[in-house]
Amino acid sequence: MTGTLGLDFGTTNSVAAVASGDGAALVTMAGPDGGESVFRSALCFWEDGDQPGGLGVEAGPWAIREYLDFPEGSRFIQSFKSVAASASFEHATIFERRMRFEDLGRQFVAKMAAHAGGAMDGGATRVVVGRPVAFAGSRPDEALARARYDAVFGSLGAEVHYVYEPLGAAFSHAATLTDPATILVADFGGGTSDFSVVRVEAPGAARRCVPLGHAGVGIAGDRFDTRIVDHLVMPMLGKGGQYRSFDKILDIPGGYFSDFSDWSRLALMRNRRTLAALDTLRRAAIDPEAIERMIAVVEQELGYQLYDAVGRLKRALSTAEEATFRFEGAGLAIEAPVTRAAFEAWIAPDIARIDQTVDRALAAAATGDAAITRVFLTGGTSLTPRIRRLFVDRFGEGRIATGGELTSIAHGLALIGRQDDIAAWASG
Repeated sequence: MTGTLGLDFGTTNSVAAVASGDGAALVTMAGPDGGESVFRSALCFWEDGDQPGGLGVEAGPWAIREYLDFPEGSRFIQSFKSVAASASFEHATIFERRMRFEDLGRQFVAKMAAHAGGAMDGGATRVVVGRPVAFAGSRPDEALARARYDAVFGSLGAEVHYVYEPLGAAFSHAATLTDPATILVADFGGGTSDFSVVRVEAPGAARRCVPLGHAGVGIAGDRFDTRIVDHLVMPMLGKGGQYRSFDKILDIPGGYFSDFSDWSRLALMRNRRTLAALDTLRRAAIDPEAIERMIAVVEQELGYQLYDAVGRLKRALSTAEEATFRFEGAGLAIEAPVTRAAFEAWIAPDIARIDQTVDRALAAAATGDAAITRVFLTGGTSLTPRIRRLFVDRFGEGRIATGGELTSIAHGLALIGRQDDIAAWASG
């Protein structure tokens, strides 16, 4: 393979594309059920004395299959991109072995490349990696995230550039346009919502695309998941409950539950220190059975099943006004009807912050709503009806464009890699 490799390393899914000649093509990764261009951003580890370091590892759909075959003997990790900029995340404990973000990332990229049939193996002169405009986390450390990304993607053995993810989608979408336009790209993934305003000139222009402004916020699909878990699951696991402390009855601190509803941290709760703390809480809790259920979910590695149940609910509510949330395991049996209106009320504060971030992107571009010719919605979370309605209400149905929700970023990143002026697109 020669040319450039575009890599969309996503919180939920990852996609690669190769550009050569005049276009770009998505890379197909082998999976248990056939080849796919979308590769789940997940890892599964298990103890295996025949493997280096005594650990077996798989990624993507293979990780899911390994986990489902042997859940209690596995460590399933997902959404780990969310901790890239977190200084508080030092390592994950996997079967008593400490793994930094860089270790997890290199394992993931290596497995992704192994399933790509050689399409990602050293033939690219340039690798263009997408990055969010704003990393996830309450205090994201950009320099730390960049250093971690360098350690991960430097393993691909090529000249590496980083480009804002919505710019990749903008470049891909521009290839479908025949007239000049000012486009707002709204990229909604699992961990972040990112926005870029881009001026697109007519085909044949010396410089087809010109970035005008950007903004991002660490709110997206995973935050919506957290709202569902908080409302439907956490009350049965002790949230809102109380415990005894000497002669006092106190509310259980929310910190016990924050990691549980964060997909990037839930699997990491299965360690001696956390489980010991939960057991201490169980013995003091007014409702110890609730804490026992939370401990059981952690010990039985049921994070994937919980994630899957939440995902099924969200997908159902994308096409119906009411759906049923179902989850069973670890002493829990939840079957609860949820209306789309209720779900949208739960995520209303997040929608407000997303809308404010759009304002910031337009301000950074020194433009307003009326100047936007087209709004291109991309990323899996863009399929949420409330997200689409936010932009329809603001810009009108006629200006909304969609397509390639899971693949447009990688496709555009590969095309950007072919540009002589790649520095104009790179984020640093």
